[in-house]
Order: sequence, then C-alpha cells, then structure tokens
Amino acid sequence: MVNFKFVINEPETKKSFNAEFDQSKAATFLGKKIGDEVDASSLGLNGYTLKITGGTDKDGFPMHSSLHGSVKKKVLLSGPPGFHPKLKGQRKRKTVRGDTISQDTIQINAKVVKKGEKSLQEISQLKKSL
Repeated sequence: MVNFKFVINEPETKKSFNAEFDQSKAATFLGKKIGDEVDASSLGLNGYTLKITGGTDKDGFPMHSSLHGSVKKKVLLSGPPGFHPKLKGQRKRKTVRGDTISQDTIQINAKVVKKGEKSLQEISQLKKSL
C-alpha cells in the first residue's frame, strides 16, 4: 500500500498543512487530474472540497498539466512547473509526469475551494508547514 502525502493550501489564511493518508482513504483521488475538484470527506475533512493543483511522483518528478495521462516523458519546457528559466526565452527538455494521479504519485498538492465546519488548524492529523 502506498501512502499519499497531501499538501493542502488554505488561500484565505495563506497557510499550508501537511497530512499523510494511506491508499484506502485516498482512493477517491486515483484517476483524478490537475484542476479537478474532489470532496475531501474520505480524508476526514467533512464539508471540504479540494482542487488538485499538482503533485510529485515516487522519483521526484513534478506533475505537469500539459501532459495527459499518468506517463513520464521528456518534454520541452519554457516555464514552471519543472523548469524555472534564468534567461528570457530559455527552453529546456525536462522529464515530467502526466496530469493524472496514479499509483506512482506520492505527493498531491491541493487547495481549499469550499470550507467545512471545522478549520484545518483544529483538525489534529494535519501539521502546519512553514
């Protein structure tokens, strides 16, 4: 069983929280894509809706929204995620993962779209990241 690490960003307070869930709780996220909104009640966040903004696979390669599916490929990038150019117009071929969450995904980045009855700080399983 794979454990998923979630980084949940709360735009109102501008704080991020880390949480780790096993695959049985996070199974609703498998097959979802970057930009999808998912009900987070399976994670114990009742009333919360999360929007997937990105992630990382088991080898550390970032997910990229322009590459469809869960494949890993070398693509020509001119900006983030995966490449931050130092010069204007600079491009580079980098390896990135597709936009779909799969068994190879380790970290999932998400932001809160709809809040629940409790704040994220009150939920004990989430740790505030600095």
